[in-house]
Amino acid sequence: MDYHVDQIDRVIQKAISVMEDSKVQVFEICEAARRELLSLTNELETVLQETSDTIDKVDRIERDYRLARIRLTEVSRDFVRYSEQDIKLAYEKATQLQLDLMVYREKESYLKARRDELQMRVRGVEQSIERADTISLQMSVVLDYLSGDLTQVTRILESAKNRQMIGLKIILAQEDERKRVAREIHDGPAQSLANLVLRTEIAERLLDTGDLTVVRSELIDLKSQIRIGLEEIRKIIFNLRPMALDDLGLVPTLRKFVQDFEEKTRIRSVFETSGKEKRLPDAMEAAMFRLVQEAFNNVLKHAQSTFVSLELIFLDDTVRMFIEDNGIGFNREAVAVRSKSHSHFGLIGMNERVDLLQGKIEIDSTVGQGTVIKINVPIKADSGKELIAYGE
Repeated sequence: MDYHVDQIDRVIQKAISVMEDSKVQVFEICEAARRELLSLTNELETVLQETSDTIDKVDRIERDYRLARIRLTEVSRDFVRYSEQDIKLAYEKATQLQLDLMVYREKESYLKARRDELQMRVRGVEQSIERADTISLQMSVVLDYLSGDLTQVTRILESAKNRQMIGLKIILAQEDERKRVAREIHDGPAQSLANLVLRTEIAERLLDTGDLTVVRSELIDLKSQIRIGLEEIRKIIFNLRPMALDDLGLVPTLRKFVQDFEEKTRIRSVFETSGKEKRLPDAMEAAMFRLVQEAFNNVLKHAQSTFVSLELIFLDDTVRMFIEDNGIGFNREAVAVRSKSHSHFGLIGMNERVDLLQGKIEIDSTVGQGTVIKINVPIKADSGKELIAYGE
């Protein structure tokens, strides 16, 4: 294919200009979001402090109210020792404390609702900032390439499998993975731990009241939340790299993954193997697992299927993998164009992993008739070494 350098240069310069303007706009949006986050964080801190003070106030009023009721009962029963004025004062004090208790309880409910609302808004703004940072990073990488030597750009256009482009995608995939892990930790365990700290403080205050039934109920709830947080941490660890992959190998890890997928999604899932099972090179086993993980994730997000199957076939010098679902299918050409335009790493990422394994992948799909993914990978001692850097 012939390229006219001058025309390409004009197109690239125009693209650079547009992207630089867009990058400035993204930066301004990001800074506005950061200012909003700072404001929300300050307000949240104020609300958290006010909530804590109000809870303490409610505890004190409840204690005073109980004493006032005891006093009222005492003076009402003993007409000899106490005058009508004493009874009136005791009644008025108990009534005032009851009103104060109602007011502060209402304030406590409002502050808790406001606290929850602010925490939700803070999480939303943080996610917006993360997305803006990701877009800015991607635009910076693209600008660096577009601003380079024109002959280098021409060579990239002539060869879709250029090693530098693969390296670029590896870097972006790594950054996406880091952001995903950071987001999962922030939205999961970090939020749970923050909530546990608050609940622990409440439990400490409840101990002062002497109501062991309420304290026991609070501790049971705390134990349940700790278990949920532990499960979230285990899930993050498994997604990073299943320990069973190193200890037991590919087949047991895939069997457990398929079972968990069926339990979690309620999509009937089947895993079968044939041939003589064998351990593969570590990087190759990791790459094969990621291929299955990505394929099943696509089934969950897009296929709308009720059944998915995975078959792993071991041959003397090749491993074959078949992944099939009964979902809605898709138009391969349309999806390929959309994936490139939006920088998705779904099907494209699977193709690149298989390429680095020096294997072949075929995707057969028709709208309304499901999808079949066929993967053949040769077994070599050095197979998949490059995938160590590719998100592993």
